[in-house]
Amino acid sequence: MGQGRHGWGSAGRAIRRLTAVIVVGVVSLLAVGAAGAQERAKATFAGGCFWCMEPPFDKLPGVVSTTSGYTGGRTEHPTYEQVSAGQTGHTEAVEIVYDPGQIAYARLLEVFWRNIDPLTANAQFCDVGSQYRSGIFAHDPTQHRLAEESKRAVAERLQRPVVTEVLPATKFWPAEEYHQDYYRKNPIRYKLYRAYCGRDRRLEVIWGPAAPSGAAGR
Repeated sequence: MGQGRHGWGSAGRAIRRLTAVIVVGVVSLLAVGAAGAQERAKATFAGGCFWCMEPPFDKLPGVVSTTSGYTGGRTEHPTYEQVSAGQTGHTEAVEIVYDPGQIAYARLLEVFWRNIDPLTANAQFCDVGSQYRSGIFAHDPTQHRLAEESKRAVAERLQRPVVTEVLPATKFWPAEEYHQDYYRKNPIRYKLYRAYCGRDRRLEVIWGPAAPSGAAGR
């Protein structure tokens, strides 16, 4: 019986050691996951029709997600019908979640500028009204500084006044589900709309060789 108790005691110690190792491993994994979540940041840009602003960011390494929605307005829980009628003060925008360790905010700004018309106020391409105004909505002072610096650089490059707003980020309201990933869900309709709106032709006029290529918004 003594040997039996001693045997179970050894087994018990081994089990406790194994359990401790497992617990440490689980805690480490949770810590890594939490650190990864903390590294995520947001960027919010308005560049006219939000259908056309998702594709150029979705393809970038380090971008976790893009969401179409509304920002910069005064009405809570705005609907597409309200915003598109110019009733709420919002502008169509995209909210980007990204990993700053993989992609810099400056790179997001570069892609943003190449996909908008920064010279026309209260309109983008065929869509006219303050609900289509272009804008950068900064989530912290560093983003605001980088946005202002990039705006000055764009004005210098184009030798024209840049009307794109740079403002502190306010409440972002996700758009209705049917607007999310519209270019993937309805590729034919998306391409027809983009062509009809003259987006790519105008971008070529503004940016020349630096303009994005085709409906994908590269």
